[in-house]
Amino acid sequence: MKTSKNNIHAKRGLKWLLMPLVLITALIFNACNDKDLLEQVSKSNLTDDAVFSSKAGFEYYLSGLVFQFRDEWRRGDRDYWSQFWGTDMYNWIDPNERPQRGNWAINLTPENADSKRYWDWAYQKMIPMANRVIYFAEKDDVSGIWASEEEKNALVAEARFFRAWTYNILANLFGDVVIVEAGTPEPIYDFQRSPRQDAYMLARKDLEFAAKWLPELVDASKEGHPVRAAAQHLLAEVCISLGDYDAAIASATDLIGDPNYHLMTTRFGNEIDKPGDVFSDLFKEGNYNRSSGNKESILVWQITEYAIGGAGTRANGNNFPRGWAPFLVDYIGSDGKNGWVYNPSTNPAGVDTLGGVSLGRGAGFVRPSNYALYEIWANNWNDMRNSKHNIKREFYFNNPQSSFYMQKWDPAIHARSEKDTSRLVYPYSLKVEGPFFQGGDGSYKGRSTKDVYVIRLAETYLLRAEAYFKKGDQENAAADINVVRARANAAPVSPGDVDLDYILDERARELMAEEPRVRTLIRMGKLVERVRLYDIDQTSRETIQDYNQFWPIPQSAIDANTGAVLEQNPGYN
Repeated sequence: MKTSKNNIHAKRGLKWLLMPLVLITALIFNACNDKDLLEQVSKSNLTDDAVFSSKAGFEYYLSGLVFQFRDEWRRGDRDYWSQFWGTDMYNWIDPNERPQRGNWAINLTPENADSKRYWDWAYQKMIPMANRVIYFAEKDDVSGIWASEEEKNALVAEARFFRAWTYNILANLFGDVVIVEAGTPEPIYDFQRSPRQDAYMLARKDLEFAAKWLPELVDASKEGHPVRAAAQHLLAEVCISLGDYDAAIASATDLIGDPNYHLMTTRFGNEIDKPGDVFSDLFKEGNYNRSSGNKESILVWQITEYAIGGAGTRANGNNFPRGWAPFLVDYIGSDGKNGWVYNPSTNPAGVDTLGGVSLGRGAGFVRPSNYALYEIWANNWNDMRNSKHNIKREFYFNNPQSSFYMQKWDPAIHARSEKDTSRLVYPYSLKVEGPFFQGGDGSYKGRSTKDVYVIRLAETYLLRAEAYFKKGDQENAAADINVVRARANAAPVSPGDVDLDYILDERARELMAEEPRVRTLIRMGKLVERVRLYDIDQTSRETIQDYNQFWPIPQSAIDANTGAVLEQNPGYN
């Protein structure tokens, strides 16, 4: 690790930013106690020292950190999608943007908006907020607010989990990054990057602390806050990145052996009396949290319609239906009529026109690749995860005004004109479907009110399988993969067939439309190779270069660092 004066300054911290307005408002109305009810309080005196002078202040601030944690996903239609498209599994389909999105030389540059959003989210929100909690909790003059050392440590553990989460993402995407472990009120302009392994080591230390002090479980009112199992899961991944496979196996084993968690193998939840299977039950509205009986769920982003802070507004709810589902309502048949319409007045009995829910406004931006839709299922088409309850492959016209009303869509029969069918009709994961916002016209129906998995136990098994394989233990790697495959009624894999590509295939089958695939491929050193193999866009296959294994450092960050040179990743200069 670099030990220069500049790097020491870097570790002191970024400029502390103002707290989110929601936190300030909450503190104004909640920080007073009985003895000062009649005292006037200046709203301008909400300094850091004032905020962090009570346990309630720390808790409100952590609620803001949970909000920013979820903000990785809910900031806009396409921000989080940058973690999926342009990989072996997903392709960008919008014809207006495809030429640029598909050309790595044009799209992935230091001016790339996606790189800037992630960098700014990490260094302007997550890291400074987590560091402030850690710093103020350890100050001697606030020690009297804690009922016990354990109470303080549990709160610090949550902040350290979020810091580790953020540094793991940064190291996965960018490689070497700026490390900030504390903060000062003064702005600093001479940051330097530290080795990627140092970022993983910081994350490991944070997660070891979090795994010791985070609560075992939380009640329903705190769903969305991390628990011990979340730290154990992420610790396993970080230890794989550090090459400490024994530690990764140990952390994953502690979690897998926890009686509070297990894979769901029988049907459960609020649609148990409807057609489906246990895998589809995992992705039904209301089934994401432990309160539904879901013992596989570890960490979930919470979505609540029309609730302040609930990410449930028409502008930024769960936008997976909009991004992943095809643009059916833009399909115009050879008769000149739309084949599909929002919420048709009639719905033919026995005809599955909509996949079981009201038709939403898919926009067809992120299309699963042929690899994801066909190749990974070729040897086991009857895998439960490929059932009609989990991947929609058949479409029936639902517009009564169409000449093809109630007919099954067949590209060989239903001639197309004008528009690109690859965006308008294609198979997709039914994980992305859910109840849509109430009210408004169809343009708002591209967002649902479903929660979003961040971590579930099936992935923990696949992480442990990866660690076993990298350690040279194919027997145990296969055994873990086969636990996941057994739930799906899929044929077991033989130890001799397990390698990193097979593990990626199994992750594709299990975690379609969940796993941020870009990060996984970069972490495993497979992004460039698998884009060249599986991306359906010829331009993408031809323009991706070896240096695209990492994202570029945003030019805006380099330009703002006037006191020292913030080095760019090779190839992007």
